[in-house]
Parts: sequence; structure tokens; C-alpha cells
Amino acid sequence: MIEKVYKLTQAEEKTIEKVLLDENLHYLHMILGENEGLPIHHTNSNVYMTVLRGRLSIALDEQDTNEYAAGTLLKIPFNTKMNAQNLHGETLELTVVKAPAPKD
Repeated sequence: MIEKVYKLTQAEEKTIEKVLLDENLHYLHMILGENEGLPIHHTNSNVYMTVLRGRLSIALDEQDTNEYAAGTLLKIPFNTKMNAQNLHGETLELTVVKAPAPKD
């Protein structure tokens, strides 16, 4: 088998899983319930965030909070201040790709 297969958690409760971390990129999967979010931080790479279900509420740098529905892909530049959260009753599910891989 040439390919390597990864499975994403299917859940309703808060989940943040590092699915794939290699020298090329980091691929993360997140599930957030109502009023759950990520710590406010600055991006450590270019971030590509896909909303799989629910609605993402996100404030970048000093901008107001914007909301994005399922089926939306965001491209967020390196070193951007990010406040990502779920402010809605429905479960929020995201995939996050960091490329190139952060050099932490």
C-alpha cells in the first residue's frame, strides 16, 4: 500500500487532533461546541481553515468578528492574530492546514 490513511474523529464534543504533522505541512481537525474556541494566538504559518459544519466566528488582527458558514475556506497569512470560536448552538467542525509546516 503506497498511501498512508488517516481517520478523523467523528464526535460532538470538543476535539482538537493533530492528524498529520510532517516537514511539509500540519493538518489538524477540530470540533468545537457552543461557546468553545481556540486560545487567542498569532499564526505560526500560513493557515488554510475549512469550515466543514456549523459557523465559525473569527476575529483577525484588529478586525471585527466575521462569521463563516460550512463550505467556506479561509486563507490566513503568517503572524496574524487570531481569535477563532463557536458562538452558535450548532457544533463547529474545521480542518486546518498549516503550510509550510511551522518550525516551532
